[in-house]
Amino acid sequence: MEVRGERECTACGTQWSYYETGSIACPSCGSIKSVATEEERREQTDLAPTLELDDAVAAAGDEDYRTAAERAREAARRYTHARGFLRGGDLLDLDDTVLAAWELRYVASAFARAFDHTEAESFYFVSLLRGAPDGERPPASDVPESMRAARGNGYADAVADYRDDVRRYLDDGPEWEGIAGLLESLDDHVRRMHALDGEVPPAEADALVAAARSIGRYARDGDASDREDAREALAALES
Repeated sequence: MEVRGERECTACGTQWSYYETGSIACPSCGSIKSVATEEERREQTDLAPTLELDDAVAAAGDEDYRTAAERAREAARRYTHARGFLRGGDLLDLDDTVLAAWELRYVASAFARAFDHTEAESFYFVSLLRGAPDGERPPASDVPESMRAARGNGYADAVADYRDDVRRYLDDGPEWEGIAGLLESLDDHVRRMHALDGEVPPAEADALVAAARSIGRYARDGDASDREDAREALAALES
């Protein structure tokens, strides 16, 4: 949505930026009554949430993986629902925290349904749980085969959200050479990964993210080297 994000609270006079907080409430007094201090409306899809996993980590520490999974799934759901990639009209990066949160949604759902887990699965879940708020994820080599669909589906969902915001960003922006074709190809690979229910090698999911990131940089700056990086990443997905 387009908003006038520079605000001044009518209750206490505090000035703040909705673009940074993602909240209509005054950060000083909590009032939701404010006036804009700028005329221009800018696109904002990111509500600047925080991925709160302390309760889930505590349950995992007690080896209560089902409770940990239920708490993590809900926290990741709230976070990904509030995340976007346009802030004050600027296109953000496809960052590691949102990737970890999307992956965690699928992993936590699997753990919440199952009673027994292998040692490798438990280690993977706890590692992801502890690292997700800081964007830290287990490397592709540590993803158990039983969990690779979670990474594939999670990354595909994150890339789909990012693709949508890149398109919004370009609606009133520059028309860089070949950008439409790159986005169309990215869309094809997202649909393919979803059609496979995420069952792809983790390295392939990483390649999808690399392509999306290169396209985002190209959309933002128009640098031909980013366009070529995107084409190479997309070509690797087709091989």
